[in-house]
Amino acid sequence: MKTRILLVIGLLFGTTLMFAQEVGIQLYSLRNQFKNDVPSTLQLIKSWGIDKIEGGENTYGLSEKRFIKLLDETGLDVVSVGTNLDELRKNPQKTIDRAKAFGAQYAMCPWIPHNGNDFTIEDVKNATRIFNAAGKLLKEAGVQLVYHPHGYEFRPYEEGTLFDYMAKNAEHFAFEMDIYWVAHGGEDPLRLFKSYPGKFPLMHLKDMKKGVPGNDSGHDDVENNVVLGEGQLEMKAILQEAKKQGVQYMFIEDESSRVVTQVPKSLVFIADQMK
Repeated sequence: MKTRILLVIGLLFGTTLMFAQEVGIQLYSLRNQFKNDVPSTLQLIKSWGIDKIEGGENTYGLSEKRFIKLLDETGLDVVSVGTNLDELRKNPQKTIDRAKAFGAQYAMCPWIPHNGNDFTIEDVKNATRIFNAAGKLLKEAGVQLVYHPHGYEFRPYEEGTLFDYMAKNAEHFAFEMDIYWVAHGGEDPLRLFKSYPGKFPLMHLKDMKKGVPGNDSGHDDVENNVVLGEGQLEMKAILQEAKKQGVQYMFIEDESSRVVTQVPKSLVFIADQMK
């Protein structure tokens, strides 16, 4: 991966921060801040030296047109937009239109609906069919569909996992690896990268508090999100492998209540590891 370095001169403590432009942020990280003030929250992101973002389907109370205008005025580039399985099944053109409106290269589905904690191979097969059918249409329109696993996909199936079935049958879609949920679900992010090279053009950077046990439910306390490098994940090795694999965009996703203080520290950590 060709790393373009953006130099950010910070006034805090006279510190100079450096980070790769391919590092951005998932807007869900600042969902609570957006509730109070959308323009100021976008300016906060820009003040961190970030200009690449991943959005969802949420425009935080504003019209899509107004939200896009604010993004443009702030100088934020939307790389990926959100979608969902039902929309991809019923109206994939709506996903295409959203991606085009935001100028996004990717559309990301973050969840496969299932009954409580009951997630089966039939859920996987159904979702894979939908992703392939919609992904083909999106690809023809110049948009790459990616699926974001949340951990329940790593339950055993045959000689591997449910995710293995999905990855091996993904013809017209790829994946966004959220390293937190991969590890929380019992899989090793490094092994997954090496098992499926080229399958992860996007990733979420998120570290897990030390001592937190994982499970395959796809749920956890958001306060277990910690500054990158301070948790239990092998962040240095993961970042180096992502660079080696050619991951195009790495989005910080910090869902904790400490996001505003933690993100700048995570950016410093990333910059140090990507030198």
